Amino acid sequence: MAKQQENKKVQQIQDHTIDNANRVLTTNDGVPINDNNNMLKAGERGPALIEDFIFQDKLAHFDRERIPERVVHARGSGAHGVFEAKVDMSKYTSAAFLKKGTVTPLFIRFSTVAGFKGSTDLARDVRGFSVKFYTEEGNYDLVGNNIPVFFIQDSMNFPDLIHAVKPEPNNEMPQAASAHDTFWDFISLMPESAHMLMWAMSDRAIPRSFRMMEGFGVHTFKFVNAAGKGTFVKFHWKPKLGVHSVAWNEAQKISGFDADFLRRDLWENIEKGNFPQWDLGVQLVPEEDEQKYSFDLLDATKIIPEEVIPVTIIGTMTLNRNPENFFAETEQVAFDPGRLVPGIDLTNDPLLQGRIFSYADTQNYRLGGPNFHELPINRPVNGKHNNQKDGFGRQDILKGNVSYFPNSLGGGCPYHAMLKGETGFKSHEEKVDGHKVRRRSSSFADHFTQARLFFNSQSTPEKEHIISGYSFELSKVNSVDIRKRELAILNQIDQELAKRVGANLGLTPPAQLDELTLQFARQNHPDYPIQAPKPEVEKSAALSMATAPGEGTIETRKVAFLVADGVSRASVDVMKKALEAEGAEAVLISTHTGTVKFKEGGEAEIQHTYLTEASVCYDAFYTPDGDSVAALEDEPDYIHFINEGFRHCKALAFAKGAEKLIAESYIAKQEKDSGLILESGHNLTADFITAMKGHRVWDREKVRKVPA
Repeated sequence: MAKQQENKKVQQIQDHTIDNANRVLTTNDGVPINDNNNMLKAGERGPALIEDFIFQDKLAHFDRERIPERVVHARGSGAHGVFEAKVDMSKYTSAAFLKKGTVTPLFIRFSTVAGFKGSTDLARDVRGFSVKFYTEEGNYDLVGNNIPVFFIQDSMNFPDLIHAVKPEPNNEMPQAASAHDTFWDFISLMPESAHMLMWAMSDRAIPRSFRMMEGFGVHTFKFVNAAGKGTFVKFHWKPKLGVHSVAWNEAQKISGFDADFLRRDLWENIEKGNFPQWDLGVQLVPEEDEQKYSFDLLDATKIIPEEVIPVTIIGTMTLNRNPENFFAETEQVAFDPGRLVPGIDLTNDPLLQGRIFSYADTQNYRLGGPNFHELPINRPVNGKHNNQKDGFGRQDILKGNVSYFPNSLGGGCPYHAMLKGETGFKSHEEKVDGHKVRRRSSSFADHFTQARLFFNSQSTPEKEHIISGYSFELSKVNSVDIRKRELAILNQIDQELAKRVGANLGLTPPAQLDELTLQFARQNHPDYPIQAPKPEVEKSAALSMATAPGEGTIETRKVAFLVADGVSRASVDVMKKALEAEGAEAVLISTHTGTVKFKEGGEAEIQHTYLTEASVCYDAFYTPDGDSVAALEDEPDYIHFINEGFRHCKALAFAKGAEKLIAESYIAKQEKDSGLILESGHNLTADFITAMKGHRVWDREKVRKVPA
């Protein structure tokens, strides 16, 4: 097990951590409680007395234990970790935590956007990917997503976007889903959303694990060096385990079997010492190149293709500790893209500009007032010093009679950083000159080129999944006019895409955008549609998640060993040893809990059965040899396991004596492929591992056979 790294943030939280072991029960004021079971009454059967301060103390806290959930990103999971800078970035930024060798504590929160707090982890949705760095210069929040672009270009549209995607207000349905009329009504009138929708309808919106998910800062920010020179920067988090997803059919089933699937996966792997890691990368653009490209750097619906500007890796994040208390840490952590440190600054991206106001305002409301930064999870490790003393939830006790600046009675303290030549935050100086307008730059008007780039960059199976994603969502839309409007948008991206989705809906895609869509688009761009500029690249390999066979890793993958009494220990142990050497986990699933008896004698503990487990929660399947084979022939749930695993394009291995079980399954009717490993004619363990490294055997997938 990897060793956890201690840091200042861990120590600070431990200072606020209470252990109730062997302590007497008290009120919140520390008064020992003699009886915590009965209210104070006038006689055993009499009325309760208002003077019962112990009851009031207990119930007053209980009545206020639920704070308002986040309007968006309500469903979240968090973890502590560290970031280690590995490259000298002083040429571009003065940020101290990015100096080579610096280790900075952090807290991360992953989330879904649309669903309520109690919704499923595996809804088709964007995932929040937000990191709070506790640097020696204060807290820095990199508040991003697992998709590098967004639905809209200007924050003025954000409340409308969320109102549209949330459950419809007349009936509060559907939960955590975009497949309904109001969302697609809004989206079909906003052609700027075309690029983001392509990502959202792809497998990127249904990740296999938070640990196998890319993260992005979404916006273009600025690095500022010690000399005051600025450089545009895009942030990327690259997972060490690769980028992988589940199939859509799997996502729907997992939501029923384990709505906490992603949360549980993160928690359990950290507890096991399988500490997730991501490399932090940056794309850097000199200020003088701001207008160089076919896209606008300030447009949050655009990426910089990695073929145009490669991603430079500058450090590594490791998550190494679960929260002690979900509410106190994961629920109360407050992110804000305006929480900056010296050396990093904002740009004029109109979506980013609005988020700076919205996030701080939301946290003030949600966490009960202006002192939410004093909660342990939000406190900076270097301390905070100003003259603010009052407000709801105040924890710090400031000495003295001074609550203003400047002052002389407090010795002029706390003082400006500039006074003694210390480093303080300076906004990057840039010339701003323009009319006061409500308009949008014409450089934001190309809505389809990068959507086309994304689609063109996908593998054939990934394209099929996008077609299925659009078809599923739009089939849930009742309005035919809305369906047609969206098909017209798809027709501007790729005619075959539009034709295929249209065929699934029984509609012919309109050749042009409808008048209502054009009317709204022209309110932002009077000359819309424009002649799109020539893109720098037509395809980008970085946009596809396809993994070549044998090139990935199987670290932390869960492999179901499908067994029954009489299974061969040798057959189990050889495969188990090989998989564990590659970092995978073997999980025995049997016909009953308790113990399973081995053919050679002895037994093993069993916690998982065919009744309680689901194939969709496992990455691959192995059936060992032994007397168990006869029992499994008559076990319908076993047959369902291997059928479903095969349909979801996962690797399946069968020991020599177990191969005959295939005859009982759907697999027997299909062509053999590289993901079906039989001991006869194969190197069983090596070939099974190679197949697993490819994540899925997508060649097995036939159109509409495995909904994805």
